[in-house]
Amino acid sequence: MANHDSSKKRIRQTASRRLHNRYYAKTARNAVRNLRKMTDKAAAETRFREISAMLDRLASKNHISKNKAANLKSKLAKHIAKLAA
Repeated sequence: MANHDSSKKRIRQTASRRLHNRYYAKTARNAVRNLRKMTDKAAAETRFREISAMLDRLASKNHISKNKAANLKSKLAKHIAKLAA
């Protein structure tokens, strides 16, 4: 158990940040999963713009790495390109 006030505060901060980060990571995973399930190309393209903006925002705030965001966007773009109009 922590004895110093600063270490107690650090434990509280870490717990709250972990919950905050977990929410954003789960939201991004669900959004990507739902986009991969889409079969309509027009709807997928509009959704892709929203998801790519979300991934860029998460990468800029270091919730995910910039490379992971780029890789996800690339794979999703390839998926959308394969869809029939």
